[in-house]
Amino acid sequence: MPLDFELTRRGALTAGFAASAASTLPARAEEKAISPTPLPTKRTQVLDLAMAYVEIGEGDPIVFLHGNPTSSYLWRNIVPYAVPFGRCIAPDLVGMGASDKRPLVEGEDPDARYGFFEQQRYLDALLENLGVTENVTLVIHDWGSALGFDWARRNEDKVKAICFMEGFTRPLSYSEMDWVPWAMFKSFKSGLGDWLVLDQNMFVEQIVPASVLRKLTQEEMDNYRAPYLTAGEDRRPTLTWPREVPFDGEPADTHEMVTRLSEWLASNTIPKLFINAEPGALIQGEIREFVRTWHNQEEITVRGTHFIQEDSPHEIGTALENWLPKFS
Repeated sequence: MPLDFELTRRGALTAGFAASAASTLPARAEEKAISPTPLPTKRTQVLDLAMAYVEIGEGDPIVFLHGNPTSSYLWRNIVPYAVPFGRCIAPDLVGMGASDKRPLVEGEDPDARYGFFEQQRYLDALLENLGVTENVTLVIHDWGSALGFDWARRNEDKVKAICFMEGFTRPLSYSEMDWVPWAMFKSFKSGLGDWLVLDQNMFVEQIVPASVLRKLTQEEMDNYRAPYLTAGEDRRPTLTWPREVPFDGEPADTHEMVTRLSEWLASNTIPKLFINAEPGALIQGEIREFVRTWHNQEEITVRGTHFIQEDSPHEIGTALENWLPKFS
């Protein structure tokens, strides 16, 4: 199939995704500049790899977890709001941001290096190495929400509170999806996904800008591109993540994990702050109504589709600034 046709189809796909998000948006708060400058990172050895992370402030840990295809850079305008209330830690997951890539072992399934449970293994070790052991507040997004929720489920006595946005909250079905995301996920989970992501860098070049209401600057895009400049396996984490999304019971292991989380989230009483996105992407419609049944939860609404930290960082930061003192 000619390359130009595939690129045209890909462009139509992401344009359709952006169009499907259009709706009445909440008014912006007072305009404030969005900084493109990354926060300084540190590196530490975790198991057999070096992981990068932001660490600012003192006190009880406040852990910010990103998803696909982002990094701690996503939180650069939000972390400063939380610094007065604790020790803010924002890791780069393995293979993402400034953290090491996992070498490909001959005969190994390439996706096995960056699957949910492998990422969880490294994140657990990092948090243990950094002494994140009690009075933990989690601020989580996308796949970082699944990692954070599951850490909280397994360490409930160590968790003080959870702030979440645009995350995984219950099992999904293809029958619930509009045609554009349906087509995207079907493509990612097929051989076509290798070309779209490993060759064309679709997650960074197309999906990130299509999932932000404003136009990202060149500097911001360059920061998101930085971990994935080399085509091929360096981009593997951004392909593995969509292949891990469970639809209709598959993959079985992540389906079981999300099912456990959904049951736990519906019953636990840990204080929560739900940052609702309007129009949103992952949390809409019936899923949004399900989330609103959770116990001991506050809610605010901000503008944005999926990467809402790029559209409403100051609104999110102000919400944290007002919410975190309740648990200090």
